[in-house]
Amino acid sequence: MEQLQLLASWIQKSNNIVFFGGAGTSTESGIPDFRSAAGLYQTQHNSPYPPEVMLSRSFFMSSPDIFFDFYRSKMIHPGAKPNGAHRLLADLEESGRLKAVITQNIDGLHQIAGSRRVLELHGSIHRNHCMGCQRYYGLEEWLEQEGSVPRCEDCGGIIKPDVVLYEEALDHEVLVEAVDAIAAADLLIIGGTSLTVHPAASLVTYFRGQHTVLLNGEPTPYDDQADLIITERIGEVLGRVQGLLG
Repeated sequence: MEQLQLLASWIQKSNNIVFFGGAGTSTESGIPDFRSAAGLYQTQHNSPYPPEVMLSRSFFMSSPDIFFDFYRSKMIHPGAKPNGAHRLLADLEESGRLKAVITQNIDGLHQIAGSRRVLELHGSIHRNHCMGCQRYYGLEEWLEQEGSVPRCEDCGGIIKPDVVLYEEALDHEVLVEAVDAIAAADLLIIGGTSLTVHPAASLVTYFRGQHTVLLNGEPTPYDDQADLIITERIGEVLGRVQGLLG
């Protein structure tokens, strides 16, 4: 409780909070992370290829049917709901304290919770475009496409999710905006990320503010730079912090 009260006091004194989050932010919403014992990379799939291969650009281009089978079964969770972490962050933005959510997640739960300035480093399952004519498809419309490979109703092109695959570069404008947000923050809350995936993880090195808070169940390469480390479940922790803030 002492750690939560300290975090709550820092939040109350801050005017420019930035949250940097990863897959662990959404595990309490029923979405598996990637690298934990119960994560996506440890689950079984009816393909001989490892997830890292199936989620690459070259594999997507050469074997779209296998890619989409894996993507639909493992990456899409349309019934997932925001948890305590998403809700607190949305409330902090509404109050003017939190200036940006920077996320490696593609699930859109921050926006569903009410967050408006969400910088999605790896894209979103909710946005899809035809690779031929660039027609936009929302998630529901995309899910309605028949066949193993979703095809555009206008031109027949493959409808690719706007998610960053392995071998693809992150959006430069989003990266620059994320760097600027972190550099201007006075409190950086890092949650649910192993901080091992680059270039995303290196963004936290731009922080020059007062306090860094690290919420993660496992050790990270940046633990020695954090002012406060909490290893409990992030949704539960931030939900309790919300109660302390009143």
